[in-house]
Amino acid sequence: MDYVKLINCMRCGMCLPACPTYRETFLETASPRGRVALIRKLQEGELDQSERLLEYLSLCLDCQACSSACPCGVNAGELVAEFTCEQKSDAGLNFMEDLILRKLVPHPDRLEASIVPMRFYQNTGLQKLVRTLGILKMFPKPLGRMEGLLPPLPARPLRQEIKEITPALGKERGTVGFFLGCVMSLVFSEASRATITLLSTLGYTVITPRNQLCCGAPHMLAGDLDGLKEAAHTNIKIFGSCEVDFIVTDCGGCGAELKKYRHYIDVQSSSAFSAKVRDISQVLVLHADELASLLKPLPLKVTYHDPCHIAHCQGIRAEPRELVKRVPGLEYIELEAADACCGSAGTYNIVQPEMSDMILQRKLDSIRESGAQVLVTSNPGCLLQLKKGLSDHLPAVRIMHLTELLALSMSQ
Repeated sequence: MDYVKLINCMRCGMCLPACPTYRETFLETASPRGRVALIRKLQEGELDQSERLLEYLSLCLDCQACSSACPCGVNAGELVAEFTCEQKSDAGLNFMEDLILRKLVPHPDRLEASIVPMRFYQNTGLQKLVRTLGILKMFPKPLGRMEGLLPPLPARPLRQEIKEITPALGKERGTVGFFLGCVMSLVFSEASRATITLLSTLGYTVITPRNQLCCGAPHMLAGDLDGLKEAAHTNIKIFGSCEVDFIVTDCGGCGAELKKYRHYIDVQSSSAFSAKVRDISQVLVLHADELASLLKPLPLKVTYHDPCHIAHCQGIRAEPRELVKRVPGLEYIELEAADACCGSAGTYNIVQPEMSDMILQRKLDSIRESGAQVLVTSNPGCLLQLKKGLSDHLPAVRIMHLTELLALSMSQ
């Protein structure tokens, strides 16, 4: 770990009001500067590693709101992630981590096959029966939370349905590579289908390589840097063989990870790859006027939640809002603390359920106060977390991916 990053923290406290866990606990050890101090003391040998210390560090969501707030650019979330990677490289992956991260995630066919039992569980009515009888109460709580987050699954993963090359409609203006995220393909396929439709309608030929792999974000979350590098090498090679203007993704988490490939792999091809990565909003906003001419009225009150991986990690804030506001007949309402984390943070809502629920409740309160009928966001983790929260507490509010809203307006 780079020691300079640790000593750059001035302990000014600008990060405190931005940190979700500090706002809930008011504990210094649950703040960004507190985490930086703990890691620094470990590096300097003034603290011994303990279970309690690791628990404090594990409270970090890696939402990187602290980075946006810090005048010195200190990123406590990334420092915690680097620390975790170093610990994992020494200890190695356990059996379950190896099974998921090495045997399942890097193999799209296996990953898609693993969803088949869950689709059967939903389509046969077994899910309804299990929930009605409360059977999940007999199992470990994490399993119940995971099941509760599961939305209705599409009939087939999108990767199996779309062609590798989707031609441009009308006059072609360029070619883009589409990075189809795992969760987007398996769970939110309609949003990614809308992404391809929007790009094609605007004159882009869309190439979606079937052999692309997971972006590597799950590996980073688990501290598996070797697995992340393997995924990066493969994806760089696959997309490097395609002549594309941009590499587009509609998954905030994927976009953030893809743009960091240049930091993990010190070769020219990684820098060229990362430089081409764009969030879908960054591409669509280039043609905002043309897109607006295709949109039809939607008489809805809409608000927008900034995914951490888009707002804080990529610095993308204005583009999604501009696109939403382009929809005629739509009333846009700015959400209070729109860029505050929703508590999803990868698997955080499973491993830290109490803290995740407190953070989620703040977000739901803001949505309620906005009076919006539709909540728009652009990251699958946020979609899963907020969809469940809205279903339980604000069932009248609908949640949509940004591309779904635009495609809905275009299809009216």
